[in-house]
Amino acid sequence: MPKTDPDLTDEFEEETPVADVDQETPEQEPEQDDLDQESVEEEQTYDLAEDDVEAIQFLGRCHEAIREELAKVIVGQEEVVDELLIAILTRSHALLVGVPGLAKTLLVQTLSKTLDLEFKRIQFTPDLMPSDITGTEVMFQDPETGERDFRFRPGPIFSSIVLADEINRTPPKTQAALLEAMQERRVTIGGVDHKLPSPFFVLATQNPIEQEGTYTLPEAQLDRFLFLIQVDYPTTEEEIEIMRRASNPSKFEMESILDRDTILQLQSTVRRIPVADHIFAYAEKIVRMTRGSGAGSEDNEWAREYLRWGAGPRASINLITAAKARAALNGQFHVSCEDVAAIAHPVMRHRIMPTFQAQSEGITSEDLVNSILETIPQT
Repeated sequence: MPKTDPDLTDEFEEETPVADVDQETPEQEPEQDDLDQESVEEEQTYDLAEDDVEAIQFLGRCHEAIREELAKVIVGQEEVVDELLIAILTRSHALLVGVPGLAKTLLVQTLSKTLDLEFKRIQFTPDLMPSDITGTEVMFQDPETGERDFRFRPGPIFSSIVLADEINRTPPKTQAALLEAMQERRVTIGGVDHKLPSPFFVLATQNPIEQEGTYTLPEAQLDRFLFLIQVDYPTTEEEIEIMRRASNPSKFEMESILDRDTILQLQSTVRRIPVADHIFAYAEKIVRMTRGSGAGSEDNEWAREYLRWGAGPRASINLITAAKARAALNGQFHVSCEDVAAIAHPVMRHRIMPTFQAQSEGITSEDLVNSILETIPQT
């Protein structure tokens, strides 16, 4: 549990005990007859609904508290912080793109403290091997018996928050090892599976300027990231504040707002947020409009002219799951079209590819997503 901010966490623990959310009544009371068991299940479902409402209200309060804690170290970047929290609440990963010096590493490290999660940073280099990330087996000799055997030594990926710094500087073999662990949430060494901790979140960074000596991530691997988060330059006021803090450093303690068990329960709560049919239809229209061919896309001349290929079904799924998390962060109990539109850019920008004609006209993926959102009404 966090060492500080007891008002939020204690209140949440009293109202929404973890054991009640994940409890499966049939396994605990197998001796009951079918009628009694159905009654217990119905009562448990009602309790879960009440717990979910209180959990979302709690998350809304924690959202503001996390922003306040991060503001002690990070100036601005509120939208980036929200997108990172959404990725964590959806059990996903994010790719952070920005020029050097924008405090990307400091942001992730500070966020791990506010969430009370273990943090590890991996600096990707051309000579980095997969075993440097996942771990390896080492020879161990018992000092008493003299017997030798191999024992697994975990790598830095066995942490709740892993920063893969400059992921495009390492060869595809090492990139694939990381991305496989992200997808499977386990690593296999010597024929033995080793489960990664939960929650598990990978934040990878890329430098958009330097291209020499880099290994571009294939589109199929980019698709595994929920978000591609753009980190922009600070505003004039923010940069002046950054200079003030750097020239006059002060010491303070970061407070933990959440902890591991609470985050796991909030992740389960986010998955249970209801979504109306017209929200599914709105998200499907956004993704469908990026496809120049396929079922329902034969007449999409706009997509064939400006897009080499469109987003796949994973984009549709991520639009809904990310919209759920955004609604929960804002204390909402349902998803709106506004939530879907708000997260459309980080979900879609790395899943579509403009054609040469679009690029020659100066049209970027951001412009294409804007055009799609302006075309499709939020109804």
